[in-house]
Amino acid sequence: MIDAKKRVGLCRECFHLSSEPICEICRNPKRDNETICVVADSRDVIALEKTREYKGKYHVLGGVISPIEGIGPEQLNIQALVRRVSQRNPKEVILAISQSIEGETTTLYIGQLLKPFTKVTRIAFGLPVGGDLEYADEITLARALEGRRELD
Repeated sequence: MIDAKKRVGLCRECFHLSSEPICEICRNPKRDNETICVVADSRDVIALEKTREYKGKYHVLGGVISPIEGIGPEQLNIQALVRRVSQRNPKEVILAISQSIEGETTTLYIGQLLKPFTKVTRIAFGLPVGGDLEYADEITLARALEGRRELD
């Protein structure tokens, strides 16, 4: 366990868990570079990968904005996301953040930051409010991805 903890870190590009400086997903040349799916944590990446529906890249925030817990935008990987989007100009950023109050706050905040650079969508509301992505089944997650819509 101690050895595993020493070897596992965060991908320098997307902040997903990785034993390498750049994770397997970011290194994969078959992944779509035109789409970035933003999630709260690595468990959400794993859940979405189980659907086998999403073929793009990811960006892991490391949590959601939660003033009650003292987590503001500066504690998350939001500025790295803005830099990444402004430099790479993807065609779409999908916000796949749970629909809790904190998740909604995070989604709206990031949406406003990214709108000047690209199309910003969110996954459909097929997921229960307050539910976490990691607990959703593959079919629900796949339909949520298919039914995403652009933020107003």
